[in-house]
Amino acid sequence: MDIGILGPLVVGANDKDAAPSAPKPRQLLALLAVRADRVVPVDVLVDELWESTPPPSALTTVQTYIVLLRRLLAAALRVSGAVVAQQVLTYTGWGYQLSAGEGAHDASDFTRHAALGRRALAAGDNSRASAALRQALACWRGPALVDVRTGPQLLAHRVSLEEQRMGTLEQRIEADLRLGRHHEVIGELSGLVVQHPLHENIHSLLMVALYRSGRPGQALETFQTLHQNLRDELGMEPSPRIRTVQQGILRRDSSLEADQESKLFLQQLTPCHPAS
Repeated sequence: MDIGILGPLVVGANDKDAAPSAPKPRQLLALLAVRADRVVPVDVLVDELWESTPPPSALTTVQTYIVLLRRLLAAALRVSGAVVAQQVLTYTGWGYQLSAGEGAHDASDFTRHAALGRRALAAGDNSRASAALRQALACWRGPALVDVRTGPQLLAHRVSLEEQRMGTLEQRIEADLRLGRHHEVIGELSGLVVQHPLHENIHSLLMVALYRSGRPGQALETFQTLHQNLRDELGMEPSPRIRTVQQGILRRDSSLEADQESKLFLQQLTPCHPAS
């Protein structure tokens, strides 16, 4: 059975989607899919669907949704409902577990490729890092669980997944900069600083890319824009790390150039992000 949560929810097999259209059963399936191959306690399911105000019939309603999901899964997998109850969507006595079996799970694929890329980046194998991190990002089809209503449990998972995606994107850009692809990443970074006006690392990467592309004035303007945004929104000054980039540009520091020295500078500026 294939499971997809990095975009619209997909749960099914044989080109047949088992995800229901009704909001709450879909929400329930999404939480089981996010935690595939792990037992999700019934109280966690109830909290996701109704938060702090579950109705008296909450447990009975969850059981009704499970019956619906088993029927849809049985149709998609072309097996009996009994097989689904015994092997696919099982009850342990205190919770339910959705088993992916040998099918694909896009979040697992993303995590695996991202970990490979992270290790390669730490080892200085920038070509391999860039390729693996691109493969990880290719697992995404849009915002996580974009077509599912979210309660507290799913919201926490969505935020975590999006944070991992952003970290992986930063690492891929870091790898590309180390490979001398500064011209290629300027457009992407320019869009990202608009989306994330307070994100210092993205701004620092854009500053380095612009400087290496012979555009030091625009690199310094990028710093000034970040500086103003931080003051206006948070009442804060830029961190010493990004000021190091600004000062390096003003001094025309050779360590910022696109050569072996600059790779060492970039490694110090933007260390590998830890696994989430």
